[in-house]
Order: sequence, then C-alpha cells, then structure tokens
Amino acid sequence: MEGTTTALAVVGIDCAFPGAPDADAYWELLMRGGDAVGQVPPERTYPEESAVTGPGGFLAGADVFDNDFFSVPPREAAAMDPQQRLLLQCAWRAVEDSGVAPGELAGSGTGVFIGVMGGEWGQLHLGDYDRVTPQLGAGSSAGMTANRISYHLNLTGPSLAVDTACSSSLVAVHLAGNSLLSGECDTALAGGVNLVLSPALGLVYDRMGLAAPDGRCKPFSADADGIGRSEGVGLVVLRRLADALADGQRVYAVIQGTAVNQDGRSNGVTAPNRWSQQQVVAAAYRRAGITAERVSFIEAHGTGTVLGDTIECAALGTVHGIERKEPCAIGSVKGNLGHTEGAAGIAGLIKVALALHHRIVPASRFADRENPQLRLAERGLRLLKSPLRLPPGTSYAGVSSFGMGGTNAHAVLASAPRDPGKRMPKRGSTTGVFTLSADTPEALRRNLAAQAEAVAGRPRGDAAALCLHSNRVKTGLPYRYATTARDTAELAAALREAAAEEMPEQIAHRPWAKPVVAFLFTGQGSQFPAMTAALHRESAAYRHHLDEADAALRLYTDRSVRDLVLGGDTCVDETEFAQPALFAVGYALARTLTAAGAGPAAVLGHSVGEFAAAVIAGALTLDDGARLVAARGRLMQALPAGGGMLAVKAARGELHPYLDAHPQAAVGAVNGPQDTVLSGPREALAQIAEALTEDGIRCRMLDAPLAFHSPLVRPALDRFHAAAATTEPAVPGVPMASTLHGRLLGRQETTDAGYWVRQAAEPVLFADALADLDATIAPTHLIEIGPRAQLLPLAGRAGLGPGVEFLHPAPGPDASGRELAELIAHLFRAGLDPRWEGLYGPGRRGHERLRPYAFSTARRFWTRPVRPAAAREAVPAPEPGTAPQPRPRPEEPADPMKDPVLAAVIAAVAEVGEFPPERVVHGARFYEDLGFDSVMIMQLKDRIEARLTHLGEISVQQLLPALRSVGTLAEFLSGRLTESGRLTESGRLTEGAAA
Repeated sequence: MEGTTTALAVVGIDCAFPGAPDADAYWELLMRGGDAVGQVPPERTYPEESAVTGPGGFLAGADVFDNDFFSVPPREAAAMDPQQRLLLQCAWRAVEDSGVAPGELAGSGTGVFIGVMGGEWGQLHLGDYDRVTPQLGAGSSAGMTANRISYHLNLTGPSLAVDTACSSSLVAVHLAGNSLLSGECDTALAGGVNLVLSPALGLVYDRMGLAAPDGRCKPFSADADGIGRSEGVGLVVLRRLADALADGQRVYAVIQGTAVNQDGRSNGVTAPNRWSQQQVVAAAYRRAGITAERVSFIEAHGTGTVLGDTIECAALGTVHGIERKEPCAIGSVKGNLGHTEGAAGIAGLIKVALALHHRIVPASRFADRENPQLRLAERGLRLLKSPLRLPPGTSYAGVSSFGMGGTNAHAVLASAPRDPGKRMPKRGSTTGVFTLSADTPEALRRNLAAQAEAVAGRPRGDAAALCLHSNRVKTGLPYRYATTARDTAELAAALREAAAEEMPEQIAHRPWAKPVVAFLFTGQGSQFPAMTAALHRESAAYRHHLDEADAALRLYTDRSVRDLVLGGDTCVDETEFAQPALFAVGYALARTLTAAGAGPAAVLGHSVGEFAAAVIAGALTLDDGARLVAARGRLMQALPAGGGMLAVKAARGELHPYLDAHPQAAVGAVNGPQDTVLSGPREALAQIAEALTEDGIRCRMLDAPLAFHSPLVRPALDRFHAAAATTEPAVPGVPMASTLHGRLLGRQETTDAGYWVRQAAEPVLFADALADLDATIAPTHLIEIGPRAQLLPLAGRAGLGPGVEFLHPAPGPDASGRELAELIAHLFRAGLDPRWEGLYGPGRRGHERLRPYAFSTARRFWTRPVRPAAAREAVPAPEPGTAPQPRPRPEEPADPMKDPVLAAVIAAVAEVGEFPPERVVHGARFYEDLGFDSVMIMQLKDRIEARLTHLGEISVQQLLPALRSVGTLAEFLSGRLTESGRLTESGRLTEGAAA
C-alpha cells in the first residue's frame, strides 16, 4: 500500500446520529437509504423564547447522561453542555471498539481533537447573570468538549477543540493525523458533535435563503431547496498504520492523506469558492500519493443548496473529468441525516470508513432525480442509484467538508490491508473466558443483558475469539463478571442467566485487593494413565509447556514422557516413569498458569513434587530438575520390592509406641495434625495397621510401590548424590517452602546435592511447611499443581487462615479440560488481571466486535438554566426505581442520625453536588466516587462552616488531608469540635454548635 509510513489507521469507531444510536445502526440506515429527519422529540423542553420547532434530524436521548459512571456530580452534569456529555460516552465506546480497554490509555499521551461549531448552550445559559454558577464556566466552553475527554480518561496528549464551522470535525481529523505523523502522540481520538439547542442558526439559514422548507437536505437533486439542520456525535480512534498492524488491531480503513485550505478573499466570507475546493482535493491526492482516476467514490459536502452543489460539482469535475473506466461516484450522507454542521465531516468520514470496511458503497438518497444542471456525466461524476460493490484489491475514496467561513478539508481513504491473522489455522474449539466489568452491580447486569442479546444474534460458532476480545476490552471497571464458554450458544445462555439474576450482587464481584496465589505440587500416587489428556487437547499453552518438559527429560529417559503421559500406558504407575511424568505435568501446569498471569507468590512441593516446585521457584534449572527427577525415579525403581506406605488418622506423636514395636518402619510424611504416613516393610506396616485398628485408629495402605522416605531407600542414595552433585543450585526467586525443613527456605538458602539426598530419605514435613507458608505469605488461593487433587483435602484440614480458596486446573480422570479456564475466571473475579493471551492458541487472534458499553439511561439533564438557590429544578428526578445506588465499600459504619457531624457533612456534600442523600455514604471518596473538584471543595467548605457554626474558619490546607472520603472528613471535623469542647464524649453537639 502506498504511503505506509504516512498512512493512518481507523481502528475504532463510535457514533450516534438521528435514527442510528450506534455505528451498526448507522450503517443499516445508510444501506436502506433511510430518512432520519423528523419532529422535535417530545421529551425535550426548551425555554419559550428559544424553542426549536419544525422538522430536523434529532438525536434520541440526547439529554441522557450516566454521570455516576464518570463521577460527575448532578449539579455539574446539569451545567454541562450536553455535547460534552455525548462526547464522553462516545469516546469510551470508540476506545472499546479499537480493541483497547479505555483504562489502558490512562496516563498515555493520547490526543483528543474535537470539531464543534458555535456555542448554543452558553448562549442559553450565560446571558442571565443572576443564574450563572461556577459549573457553567466549564460547562459552556467549547474547548471543554475535548478537555473533558482528556480529563476523565486521563489522557495527557494534545487536547483541543476546532471551530471552522461545518468543516470542523474533518479539520479535527486532519490535525489529529498531523499530530500522529509528527510523533506528538501515538493514538488520537478525533471527531465532532452537534446539537440543535436553539433556533438561532436555523433562522440565519432561513434569512439567507438556505433553509429547506421540509427540513431535508437533497444533495445533487433537482429538488434541492436548502439545508435541514441535524444532530450527531462521532469519533474515530486513529493510529499510525504500522503501529496498528504491529499491535494486531482491526483496521476499518486507512487515511492516506488529508489537506486543509482557505477560500481567501472570494465573493463573500460565507460564499463557497470553486477554485479553493478544487485545490484542497488535489492537495489531498498529492499527500496520499494517488491520482484522481484511482478514486472510486467521494463523500461530498453536498448540502443540497443549489449554489453549493453547483460549485462543488464544478470543482470535483475539474479534478475527476479525465478518462477513466467508470465515472467517480459521489454522494452525501446529508440526504439521510440532514446537515450535522460541526459533526458533518466525521459523519462523512465514518460513512466512507464503513463502506471501505464492508466493501460496498450505499446508494445516494435523492439520486433518482439528479439535477441535470450539474452536468455530472460530462464531469466524470455520477450519483449512485443502487449500492456499489467495490472490486478486489485496494479501493480509494475521498471525503470533503467545507466551512461556512471558507475553511475546506478533504481526506483520502483506502481499504484496509489484508489481515494475515484472519487466515491462521485453528485447532478445534477452545474454552474461553468471557469477561465483563461495570461501575455498579446494576450496571453489570444491564451490560450482561446487552451482551447476551448481541451474542445470541450471532451465528453459532467458537466463542474463544469473542472471549479474548472481551478480555482485552471489558476488564477495566470495579465490578467483575466472568464465565467460561466453548461456543456462542453456551455463552449467550450463561449471559442471559446472569442478567436475569434478581440480586445483582450475586453475579457482580468487586475485589479490593489482588489475590495471593500459592502452588502446591503433588507427589507420587496422583498419576494415572492419560492424565491431563483433556487439558492437552484444550490448551495450546499447556501443549507448549509439556513439550518443553518432554524435551528436557528426553535427554535422561529412553522414551518420550509426553507420549507416556498422554497415551494411556499403565506403565506410568511404575516409579521410573511416574516421577518424570509428574515432574513434566507439574512443570507444564505451573508454566501455563504463570503465562496466563496467575503465577505463584510461593511454592511448595510434596515429595517428588518438590523438583517441579524448585524449577518454578528458580532454585533449579529445567535441565537440572529433569536430570535429577529422572535419576531419582530410575534409582528408586531399582530398589528391592516389599516396601509400602500406611496413611494413619493420628498425630505423629501418637504413633511412637507402634513404631517402637516395629523399628523397621518410620514416619514417611506428616501431612496434617491428624494426617501421618508411615513407611517401611509391608509386613511391618500390616502389623501396625492391625494394632491401630484394634485401638480404634483409622488407617489404610496406600498404593505405593516402595517405602519412600524411609531407611529402605538408603541403597539408592549414594548414586543419587553423585547425580545431584553436578547441579548448580540457586537462591529461589519465588519463596519456596521446603518439606525437608518444614518451613520456607531462608533468603540465601539453596537446594544442593545434600539437600536432595536428605529430601528423598527423610520425612515429608508437609504440614509444617504449609503452616509456615500460610503464616508468612498469607495466600488467598491455593492451587494444586498435579493431575488430581491430593494436597487440597489435606490443606482443608490444616487450620489455615480464614477465607483461603482451593483451586485445581486438572482435577482427575473426569476433568473436561475447561477447568483451567474456569480457574482463571475465578481468579479474575477475585481481582487478578490475567495475561489473557496465555489461555488461547495462535489461531485465536481474530477481531470480534462486542456490543459497546451500555450506559445508564436513568438520569436526564436538559437545557433549563442552573440556579444556585433552586438548582434542583435543573435536575429532574430519576424515574422510580432508577436512582443510582450508593457504591458500597467495606465496613460501612454509621447511622448519620446518631452522628450529627456526619449528618452535617452528608447534607453539605449532597447540597454542593445535588446528590440524592442516599448516594453520599460514609465511604464515598470525594474525587473518585463523587467527582469533586477545587471549586466544589471551596463550596463545601462554606457549607460546612455555615452548618457547624462553632467550628470556626477552616483553611483549605487544613481541610485537604481529610478529604479522602466523607467519613474521614466527618472524623476530622469531630476532632476539631471535641478539642473546642463543642462535641461531647457521647458524640452530641453542645447547644449552638450547629445551625
């Protein structure tokens, strides 16, 4: 593709236009040639003197804003230009559509470039000086349209609003592109917004003779009779093409080049200039490195005024009136929407990007009555009476947008390069983890319902790619949901079931800390033929890591351990093979979990499980671990038969009399307070078992081929020491609990040859090692690393700290293979931020679109002026049952009725922000939850001093450290009042202390 180094990728799109609340609906409107012009929505109320009447293009729900999501207080939301509110929600969804969780951009130098025309909100609200509030300053500023996005998404790159009248949003795209190409930013949001808040501009059009009587633009039609005003909001996410391709992002279309110029001194400051329009198109082609005959279609400015259409067609004809196979198609989305003014350029650019993405150009509305005076055919132009399918290969298109004051813009777009990832082979279906997050439990349920509907509407198929996209995009908010699914039908059913839950808190998980994970590596006895075969079929990551272990072991064994593990061969029960096989499985499971971001804070291995634990901890290399475990298994296999092991439900100390009577036997393992294993000759163990049974002590013989961890293994120890002497032990990088010492290894302790020899011969002190790990590391989750659960039941009887959860990625012969995904889903709900790519194979990189975030529609804010004394009038109450619920925090204290200071603080906060009182809870944070800023802090200070009259004046410097939450502020003020004697020990204010 030409100009790859200067090309820009459109990687994300979100928009709302009349009759089209999102990009999918917009495309559907265009393809069916829909008419979005209608009457003013009945829910809109305008001041009488500035009522908007007559037909036009009006956005549904333009007054709706999820202020709690963005932590904007109701008072501030009511003072904000609704264009700012629309852009905030649009920006969030556009970033999601780019395949990035919006929170991932926080702190980045992402730029924001917004086209906005005029300032009708400020005209309506700032003219009445008695009603001006601090919030109206930022709320009425056109510049804040961009700055709000940068602030709430924490973007630190260029942030600016552009007003070049009707070309504003395409000029914003031009500036964003220049910023990207100069290296000023790496990602940019660009677009525009327009709302009809006042009839003033419509009156201007009418008195200039430009207004269409029926409110409809009819571009290039014989019936063209003027402009119809319209509304809309649209944003694209732009990146340098090379960066987007390197990061595997979906590319809707490529911006090859843009140009902006000015009419200069022409027939009048508002009159279009043919020569300037011609020059800006030619300049854009030069920057794009293409010639006019390669352009298949142009989204023209096309307002439907006779003069404007005539001049534009003459300019385009001069450039495109050349010999070519087919005339260049032209059209204008204004025929569907009306003139969206400041958003007109982005409306056209999104239309072109979608047309290139779908490889079909929608027909032009009103093309059936082409204006013959435009002489389109002789100028190399044509209107599309039916959709135009684009041929294979790269297609090019143009977008024009012209401002009333003479600022002209043109952009050249191309179809996206082929995505090689889409052709990658897939290996069967894989269980994925579908994730969703939201700011409240109710919001989570609302978004579950939206996603369920969207997934149910898809053809049934593999869900893994959809799940991976949800992991990348839908994971940044406090309340979490995760479920596993193999196909879209299963996923839709799970989402519907969760959305139907009557108590949202049952499916919404808000972790307050990251999980602390410890790995427990299983020892011999847990093996079985074809162990982990289901997981091997399911997980590409597990296959990869098992291959790694197999390659390391193959140097020291005479066969493939991987094939032995998976093939169902019963010789896996023989010690020579069982120990390397368990090592391979343990290593592969642990590496798979670590690759998925669920690595251990500590490890503990039981008997032979300690070799894989040491490798994962960094105490041994993979090669040393493989060599040691292969030698150990081979040497143990060569020991004489006749040994065994006996599990006893008794404490170690209780067994001394039985061992004294049979000195050939010894303690082989201490697994818990009442879980001891004896090891020795089978004959001696049988006699001990008989004596124990007679004494009412439960016991059972284990299916162990040898008397491990007993004097009977001594004949193998010298040769094992020789094998271990060549290892290069290291200090573990991850805390490692030693079952030889019964504790965590010290900071400088290593596992040398002497350690491994003693570890083979002496008792396994599992209970002591686990107790020390629990006391030191305080794990929240124990994960058993092995082919079936042996250690978790022991841990469950070990008296660990409260709330420890037990998980297993491959729990036995009946495992389905999806347990690994379920384990990661569980940890995500508990607060883990996994590395999701570790769960999915290389064929799972496709781009799958998800339904954008479903914001709350409970609160509406419209154009009534905000009044300091009666501001509640500006914020209509939510409909019954839709009021935002307070965000819970741990250990909410407090009945404000019993704490007058807290009650005064809550009342002051509610008044300043116009919150419902139930929203202002003890744990609510001023900045993160309530959206306070410096202006509101000053207002709060005044309200508190007025309510707590004997508090005296407080400086802002004194107040600021206490503003962590509502509760901390109340505690600070209570301390001040106590010191002054105005608050009794019982918490009551003395007489006159409160107003």
